[in-house]
Amino acid sequence: MEMQQFYYDNKIVKKFLYATILFGVVGMLVGLILALMFLFPNMTEGISWLSFGRLRPLHTNAVIFAFVGNSMFAGVYYSLQRLLKARMFSDFLSNVHFWGWQLIIVAAAISLPLGITTSKEYAELEWPIDIAIALIWVVFGINMIGTILKRRERHLYVAIWFYIATFVTVAVLHIFNSLELPVTALKSYSVYAGVQDALVQWWYGHNAVAFFLTTPFLGLMYYFVPKAANRPVYSYRLSIVHFWSLIFIYIWAGPHHLLYSALPNWAQNLGVVFSIMLIAPSWGGMINGLLTLRGVWDKVREEPILKFFVVAVTGYGMATFEGPMLSLKNVNAIAHYTDWIIAHVHVGALAWNGFMAFGMIYWLIPRMTKGPLFSKKLANFHFWIGTLGIILYTLPMYVAGFTQASMWKQFNPDGTLTYGNFLETVKEIMPMYAMRAVGGTLYLVGMLVLVYNIIRTVRANAAVEDELAEAPELQRISSARMKGEKYHSWLERRPIQLTIFAVIAILIGGIIQIVPTIMVKSNIPTIASVKPYSPLELEGRDLYIREGCVGCHSQSVRPFRSEVERYGPQSKAGEFVYDHPFLWGSKRTGPDLLRVGGKYNDSWHFNHMWSPQSISAGSIMPSYQWLFDNKPLNISLTEKKMKVMATLGVPYTDADIANAQKNLRAQALTIEENLKQDPDFVKSYEDSKHKAAAKGEAFVPMNEREIVALIAYLQRLGTDIKVKETAKN
Repeated sequence: MEMQQFYYDNKIVKKFLYATILFGVVGMLVGLILALMFLFPNMTEGISWLSFGRLRPLHTNAVIFAFVGNSMFAGVYYSLQRLLKARMFSDFLSNVHFWGWQLIIVAAAISLPLGITTSKEYAELEWPIDIAIALIWVVFGINMIGTILKRRERHLYVAIWFYIATFVTVAVLHIFNSLELPVTALKSYSVYAGVQDALVQWWYGHNAVAFFLTTPFLGLMYYFVPKAANRPVYSYRLSIVHFWSLIFIYIWAGPHHLLYSALPNWAQNLGVVFSIMLIAPSWGGMINGLLTLRGVWDKVREEPILKFFVVAVTGYGMATFEGPMLSLKNVNAIAHYTDWIIAHVHVGALAWNGFMAFGMIYWLIPRMTKGPLFSKKLANFHFWIGTLGIILYTLPMYVAGFTQASMWKQFNPDGTLTYGNFLETVKEIMPMYAMRAVGGTLYLVGMLVLVYNIIRTVRANAAVEDELAEAPELQRISSARMKGEKYHSWLERRPIQLTIFAVIAILIGGIIQIVPTIMVKSNIPTIASVKPYSPLELEGRDLYIREGCVGCHSQSVRPFRSEVERYGPQSKAGEFVYDHPFLWGSKRTGPDLLRVGGKYNDSWHFNHMWSPQSISAGSIMPSYQWLFDNKPLNISLTEKKMKVMATLGVPYTDADIANAQKNLRAQALTIEENLKQDPDFVKSYEDSKHKAAAKGEAFVPMNEREIVALIAYLQRLGTDIKVKETAKN
């Protein structure tokens, strides 16, 4: 049989690896800054684009899509070519993919600190960037599928199954969750509202973790762990069971993020059942990875690459055991909204994704540069300081989570809350936040050690060049099953059929959960007293979204005695029918705000946003002084926003839209008059007038500033339900 010579494209792998390292440092540095903000909340005081609420989504996007995403693409491009014995389908598409992805990351790095966000977790980027993501993802898919079709290896190895499932599922998730109606090039509203939006978002959010952070890395595990250990995969049969059961079950588990919420109970219960079932395939994959190292444990003690892989796979096992446990309602009742979830997420990100990426980098760079790693001792140091960083990050967060849950739920003998002031819990866990910052610092130090080690390795060795290879051309045979051939073996050489079955497996769960919630109106009953937001409240809600308040405050009261006592009546599905997007949140660094309307007067909110510590001693909330700046609230788009909302089903009339500016100003003037009841406000207000006049600046009345719109929104929250209850009484 005649052998064909060709070259593997190593240069595209090099580009993705270098991007991985760069954005790994950036993402982790931003994470450390955020950790320090819990200790020094006003360390970036007055700088809007460096506020916690704007940097938090930058951190998550940088780690998930820039660091983990680039490492995934590097591993896929390297392994795919060798598993298929073919160069990538198109060098042009490879480079379009690389540069397009980096431009998307840069767009995120610019837009998120500017407050341009949809607020939907892991999907914060606005609609033009969403379209760019979809297009670049399609480029990646065409390149991968084209390579599969021109392969010289008949059977598709298990890693490739996971790559295919990743491509098709992420495409479906991203497109459906990102359906939004634009207002401008930088602003849109989700087409879903309230409960529907929450379900679609966490169908996406959970499965973004599943199919962006997990399935491609399982594919990388099945390639790089056997390569590094020089051992075959422990069980190919187990890998088959692992793959199909995982992709079928995973897609159902999203609702476990919404337990005890306003989501219909049948959807919550489906999420719980399938989440528990996830333990089996997840641990099957972990066992398959760890047992691949059987017989080489002496080598593991000496080889830092294998150490990274062992801890990575173990971290995967821990995270995928804890996830199903957290979906149990009695456990979720304790853990949800606490720092326990932060610990859980970082076990997966730092150990599973981070250590897999580090092991892969240390394995790939010496091979691609045709020389040894500069220092194995430094790689070992990186491993140990990184492992210590993970421990010092996660353990304090587990303790903080347990502390929060227990304090929030404690009652005195007379039936009152033992810790009625939310800040009592915050003060109790401050030492845990300090330890978390130390752990994050150690992990970042390990990353910087890797940077130094890789730079010295690259400088000492040869330049990365395309690699010569040869293999016989694939001989075409009948698509029918050969005599004695097992069904899955046949499927492994039929990529189109395998892809179709994968699509069917992931669509079943999504269709059964989402279609009834969106299409069956009776699932989300309306409440007559719930009205659309006024024009000023709508503008205030957009400011709330811009500043990332949802990152620290939930708007969902669960049906627990402690929460009802602390926050008010539990959430009802009908309350959120005009919320595009939903703002239920996933973490309570501060108290729930669903019923905050009318709880405090306008002056309290005014002073609280200017200096939280002056109102609540010990608060770790940063100030938002730019909302008070001598510049007007932008209301040029108010009518357009209302028209878009009306298109989405919010019952704004033509008269409402026509009178928007008049009604907005009237409500703003009322709030200003309320503020003038405070003598300190009047004095500072007059002083600011004189200062503006002295500088020759035009003075903007307080009723035209952003802070007034935000106060209007906060004072509206929960008042519709209160109105209904008052009417009943």
